Amino acid sequence: MGILYVQFGLYLLLMLGIGYYSMKRTSNNEDFLIGGRTLGPATTAISAGASDMSSWLLLGLPGAVFASGLVEGVWISLGLVLGAYINWLVVAGRLRALTESYDTVTLPKFISRRFDDESGILKVVSTVVILLFFTLYVASGLKGGTLLFAHSFGASEQTALLVTTFVVVSYTFLGGYMAVCWTDLIQGLLMLAALTFCAILGYMAISGSGATIVSIKPDAFKYTTSLITGASLMAWGFGYFGQPHILARFIGIKSVAAVPDARRIGISWMIICLILATVIGIIGIGYNELHPLPGVAGPDGNKERIFLALTTALFHPLFGGFVLAAVMAAVMSTADSQLLVLTSSLTEDLPFFEKYDDKTKAWVSRFGVVGFALVAFVIASNDAGSILSMVGYAWGGFGAAFGPLVILSLTWRGVTKYGALAGMIVGAATIFIVKNHIKIEGEYFYELLPGFFLAFAAIVVVSLFTEKPSEATLEKFDRAQVLQKTI
Repeated sequence: MGILYVQFGLYLLLMLGIGYYSMKRTSNNEDFLIGGRTLGPATTAISAGASDMSSWLLLGLPGAVFASGLVEGVWISLGLVLGAYINWLVVAGRLRALTESYDTVTLPKFISRRFDDESGILKVVSTVVILLFFTLYVASGLKGGTLLFAHSFGASEQTALLVTTFVVVSYTFLGGYMAVCWTDLIQGLLMLAALTFCAILGYMAISGSGATIVSIKPDAFKYTTSLITGASLMAWGFGYFGQPHILARFIGIKSVAAVPDARRIGISWMIICLILATVIGIIGIGYNELHPLPGVAGPDGNKERIFLALTTALFHPLFGGFVLAAVMAAVMSTADSQLLVLTSSLTEDLPFFEKYDDKTKAWVSRFGVVGFALVAFVIASNDAGSILSMVGYAWGGFGAAFGPLVILSLTWRGVTKYGALAGMIVGAATIFIVKNHIKIEGEYFYELLPGFFLAFAAIVVVSLFTEKPSEATLEKFDRAQVLQKTI
């Protein structure tokens, strides 16, 4: 256990060192929030992927496949890959160009300026959506860290939650966006390495044993499902278009011309990681039958621990700390990004801090990270839901409230202020109503499926009957479209 603490401690010191180094290169609030738009394609791509996948990749997805077989892994993964690819192809370059054209660094401010919203209502509504859903999202990340520490060090859940929150807040507080992206790059590569070695060692452990996975779980390799369930699982891909922490990577990339390289790197990393996580869930079924894994199966077991349990059983203690660091990486790589978006909405999108200079606002942003982390800490302490269910709620909320609006605001001149407002309200309201009041017996019905299409329709219909933005605003839109077409 001693060497485990040393390895894990060294990893955390590296993260804090990156935070301190990035702090020295951060002089104003724009540097703190988007790194001065200086990061290259590789860092941007892996950072976007790591902040997207989070603890869901190492805990939620293998756990779902371990419990239900390939059906969830195949359809969710397919939807995510398609959604992420289209997001890079359609949204990334256009958003980078347009946010620079409108001189904005946050999604609410971009939405406000794109539609000549002098009343500020779009900024307020979009900020409220971010504050509401992101606190839930950060809480799911902290919950993943709790599982890690409780499983690995025998700590109480409260202690584990405190440690996770402290680590994430520390380097984000120091270095902001650059610290988040550079640590995400390391964390993304670490996650890939951990998945690769776990899949290889797990396969070697069960091959030739005589145990067949099909005999243990007859439906393990079944991937066909009903239309509603399949469409709902794939609908996770719609969420990409509205995730502020992923869109922030597009805003912060160094140029529009860097987007194609970033797309190729990011999608390759994503496909490999999803395949490996799914394979680990399947391998876990066979390994658990041969060597029952503590804390995973049984009435008191948590299936989302399957990756942790496998690595504990398969890896030599010399490498155990690095594997645990990979899981912590998955937790931190999303929570840090989301805390940054939350605090950016605080200082850039709410009117209270407009009178302060950039240096002061950067410090307000830092302390905003602390405040929002404490709120998420309280939510995580009192929520008994699974990581997958918490992520699903927040992911769906952003996908429906912002996804259709982002796509249309970047591709259609005809979107209006009131169309944008209608889309955000209809999207967010649909998520809440379907999540809490609509169930289809025997089916998995993801609230993002109706939420995305209803919000899309609301934007189009209302925009057709309301006043368009000014010609000056639309000229900026047209210039950005020309720039996007040059790559």
